[in-house]
Amino acid sequence: MLPFTQQRGNRQMAARTHRIVIGVMGPAACDPDTAVLARGVGRAIAERGAVLLCGGRGGVMEAAAQGAKDAGGLTIGVLPGTSQRESPPNPHIDIALFTGLGEGRNWVNICASDALIAIGGGFGTLSEIALGLKAQKPVVLVGSWRFEIEGVVPNVSRASSAIEAVGLAFAAVSAGAAR
Repeated sequence: MLPFTQQRGNRQMAARTHRIVIGVMGPAACDPDTAVLARGVGRAIAERGAVLLCGGRGGVMEAAAQGAKDAGGLTIGVLPGTSQRESPPNPHIDIALFTGLGEGRNWVNICASDALIAIGGGFGTLSEIALGLKAQKPVVLVGSWRFEIEGVVPNVSRASSAIEAVGLAFAAVSAGAAR
């Protein structure tokens, strides 16, 4: 039986038995400044002992995975195809998950992550942000989309640096564990 460490209402919750997973979402192509930012996010995630999860391809995904690997971290790539031939992972991915889901893998990215950091972004990144909000996952935006829905702005954290983004993500995960 697992040790119990916290109470939620009238239920006891089991102690966490796995590492924190931070999903880094962003476009498959990015400029050099965005790549530097993504590498910094990946490095900061690894330095805190968390696992970096991404879409496993190029651009922001590759830069973030490289940053995590350079800092000794573990990386997971959730890929759209059914094989390496269909969707080759970038060289910084430790665990490649070939889903065969195409863009549907975005839901896997969200569900498997404790918090999400979106860097820059195209429409794929936008869908991941929306799915993250729908799943009530913490979402941190860095140089990414801005939202307003009929005059209402969703409560989404924004960061201006890699360190700030990762700090906000970890704070949100910690706050969620305390609830």
